[in-house]
Amino acid sequence: MRTLWTALLGLLALLPAGAPAQELRGHGGPVRAVAVSPDGRQALTGSFDQSAILWNLASGSAEKVLRFHQGAINAAVAVGGTGFATGGEDGKVALWQGAAADPAKVFDGHKGPVAALALSPDAARLASASWDETVRITSLADGSARVLEGHKGPVNGVAFLPGGGLVSSGYDATLRIWPADGGVPVVVTVPAPLNGVVVAPDGEIAVAAGDGRLRLFGSDGTGRAEIVIGETPLIALAISADGATIAVGGLRGQVALVERRTRTIRATLIGPGLPVWSLAFLPDGRELLSGGADRLVRRWNAVTGEHIGTVVPRAGEDALAAFKGERGAEVFRACAACHTLTPADGNRAGPTLHGIFGRRIATAPGYAFSAALKDMDIVWTKETVSRLFEVGPNAYTPGTKMPEQTIGSAADRQALVDWLEKVTR
Repeated sequence: MRTLWTALLGLLALLPAGAPAQELRGHGGPVRAVAVSPDGRQALTGSFDQSAILWNLASGSAEKVLRFHQGAINAAVAVGGTGFATGGEDGKVALWQGAAADPAKVFDGHKGPVAALALSPDAARLASASWDETVRITSLADGSARVLEGHKGPVNGVAFLPGGGLVSSGYDATLRIWPADGGVPVVVTVPAPLNGVVVAPDGEIAVAAGDGRLRLFGSDGTGRAEIVIGETPLIALAISADGATIAVGGLRGQVALVERRTRTIRATLIGPGLPVWSLAFLPDGRELLSGGADRLVRRWNAVTGEHIGTVVPRAGEDALAAFKGERGAEVFRACAACHTLTPADGNRAGPTLHGIFGRRIATAPGYAFSAALKDMDIVWTKETVSRLFEVGPNAYTPGTKMPEQTIGSAADRQALVDWLEKVTR
């Protein structure tokens, strides 16, 4: 018996003390934003459920639930050693310090949802990208702001260059490189809308595109490489602190780890098949956090590509597989990340489309609609849904949470509404 007890104690001694939780659970909606403190001890996550959660990464426990934004939290960034900043659908940027229940500062210059945040190398300025087609560079000391205009659509990504310049990426399929001295920006046009941008310590720029490609550019805008990640839009992007590894995630739930030096995919992280909305490396680059549509923050070994803990696959990962060959279903794929079709699947980032035809706007049960939509006199019919995608959500339903997208082909719009009429009854 003594020998057995001694052996058990020996085995216990080999286990890591205070092993972290395999997943961070607490959000009631898709996790849209993830940021990690410079010391790697804390993370802050933001969700479509309008809350931010401050986590202790050593224990995997939630330290504080932060509520301020009137709408989804789309962006988060660590602010030096003092705390975090969050950007929301309400157009506001909140600065959080410690575990205080209320923001230490609030910046509210944007006229549309904030989609991305970045901290300057000197930690003195905060850049925010918005669907109002602008980027704002705000002084953390006094709140004064420089406004950058030029994008012709939602701005989805922003990052600082090592020398103090700035880069932004937008739905207008342009990458814009803004000089630190306020000069004319370099504009690079690519074949697809851009959903995120990161910058390496040596100044190389990486952008995630809607055509499933990761594109790399020099700090002067010169194209350097194009890496095929998949055939569906890339919607999440992160880079390790040393710039060696880029993590990029998409609508199908896979995350590719790209070795920047060799331009190759070193590993693919296989999750439950649901969209990955946010990514963040820990400071040493050996662990990666991913936030997804399943409301969880998953932890990954960024060296081996293995999930820390077991991934439970979700049955029926491709809800559209049964409609293969139907044009309306193919057009709908761009909507499937945010909308379900059956009452059993419920609401996601957007309301379920079950029973949409004949329903007044902003009345689907259990969904927190934008206040602007509740006063609109729109009933969803095949004609009004088609019109929504003809002119775009921002023009047809101002104040919407819906990402800006249009369907240029009249035939594709007709195929979509005919198909939706069939499957949402």
